[in-house]
Amino acid sequence: MISVYEMLRNSARTYALYRKTRAEIANMPLNVARDLDIYPGDADRIARKAVYGDAA
Repeated sequence: MISVYEMLRNSARTYALYRKTRAEIANMPLNVARDLDIYPGDADRIARKAVYGDAA
């Protein structure tokens, strides 16, 4: 069974990964974003799906 401490630590790591992913997408150069067919304004949605999956 997972302890409360482990759950909090895991949640913190996952959230840190989300914030890092979101920042990288939002700050991506426009020409790179266009090549990847990504709109930087959708950084929240894209990062959430990448880190948390479809259930988020």
